[in-house]
Amino acid sequence: MDANEMESQQQKAVGEDDFRLTSTAGLNKFTLLCALLASTNSILLGYDIGVMSGAVLFIKENLKITSVQVEILVGSLNVLSLVGSLASGKTSDYIGRRYTIVLAAATFLVGALLMGFAPSFPLLLAGRIVAGVGVGYSLMIAPLYTAEISPAMKRGFLTSLPEVFIVSGILLGYIVNFSLSGLPQNLNWRLMLGLAAVPAIAIGIGVTAMPESPRWLVMKGRTHEAKRVLIKVSDTVQEAEFRLSEITKAAAMDLGEATSSNHSDWRGQGVWKELLLNPSKPVCRIIIAAIGINFFMQASGNDAVIYYCPEVFKDAGIQDKRQLFGVNVIMGVAKATFVLISAVYLDRFGRRPLLLLGSIGMAVSLAVLGMGSKFLQHSETKPLWAIIVCIIAVCADVSFFSIGLGPITWVYSSEIFPLRLRAQGTGLAISVNRLVSGVMSMTFLTISEKITFGGMFFVLSGIMVVATLFFYFFLPETKNKSLEEVWALFEDKDTTGDDQRGMQMREM
Repeated sequence: MDANEMESQQQKAVGEDDFRLTSTAGLNKFTLLCALLASTNSILLGYDIGVMSGAVLFIKENLKITSVQVEILVGSLNVLSLVGSLASGKTSDYIGRRYTIVLAAATFLVGALLMGFAPSFPLLLAGRIVAGVGVGYSLMIAPLYTAEISPAMKRGFLTSLPEVFIVSGILLGYIVNFSLSGLPQNLNWRLMLGLAAVPAIAIGIGVTAMPESPRWLVMKGRTHEAKRVLIKVSDTVQEAEFRLSEITKAAAMDLGEATSSNHSDWRGQGVWKELLLNPSKPVCRIIIAAIGINFFMQASGNDAVIYYCPEVFKDAGIQDKRQLFGVNVIMGVAKATFVLISAVYLDRFGRRPLLLLGSIGMAVSLAVLGMGSKFLQHSETKPLWAIIVCIIAVCADVSFFSIGLGPITWVYSSEIFPLRLRAQGTGLAISVNRLVSGVMSMTFLTISEKITFGGMFFVLSGIMVVATLFFYFFLPETKNKSLEEVWALFEDKDTTGDDQRGMQMREM
């Protein structure tokens, strides 16, 4: 490298550091607004998880359905959401991130109305299926859109907002359960499920204030529109121009110089082949990391624990429905508190430390919950102290989930894929998430009947031990790195080590 090249790189590094320092000074308000609006889509899943945990008690009695039908009803939304997750990547590459958010909200709206007015189990199940597709779309597109408009130094916080809204939705569902539980049995569960249409309508209206993702616009060759968006989500015009330059270079390399002049014809073609049939070594590493973290997020049993928490504590000796819903509210408050703490400190401490802390904490909490459940199973008197220990253990489990796996799964999945593969790669990873969630939801009660709730919690604790080892060895830190720079973390060390030390790229 000659002296001129070295001087040019040093000047570039200084300029990038200036932009990085500017980004730490504060958060662009329009960027925050866009992230909040996109993340609001995730409240739909949270509300369903929370409200279904209570509504299912009344549905079971009102429609006279079996435990197997309850599992099918609960798990069907999660299984069908994998269809939405798989389709969302191609859809968002074709019609854009913004309209995919609208499509997700509209699909869930139809499903919520079907569930609210369903006169029988088959129609209720049909509503769950339709809503599941909408949930699949929203789970992929919300963190993806947020990651693509966010500055690197704030991306952890902003991209964790979908989990904040999921938890907020869960807490809202618990509160609705508690509030409507006193209504007639044939009315309360219908209102609980039908009220999900309200946030879906609000999301559809709110999207009108959101711009399209600048990275998608660049991929389509609409550079001037991308620049206008970047000016809105950046603190200065110079920062916007720098970000546009980095995104444009990455898009040109990603799509290939042969097609860079005609990006408007790109519709996401060839991505599945590169992901599944002929992936490079870096892409293989990314797929393993993305699918792994999504697998363990749901293999942890978090969704199933939340869905069936009333059943668990009913078995532990709490029979009054309002008391069961009260326990749910306590658990929801704990989740909401710790997911906010994680979101605030995610960009300071990084992904790995919080993820490892959360997974270790979950392993310990689930082991304590297993011991408490086993004790209550063999106790005729059901002592209050043992019930309290189980309640604390459940709250600790969901709290550690909210510190680690809950928010970080969405952050990590949306930031590690290169631009051309990002939407469909993220959709693939989240489809695994939804498949495992559906399997867990549809088998949790059946397996627990065979090995008891205590035995099930011991199994989940063991899974979290394995998850901790996986995270430690396979997930590199991505804190403060631009989306274009994260790719280098998964490349062969012998070819990228010098480049990584020489490059100071920090995208806004």
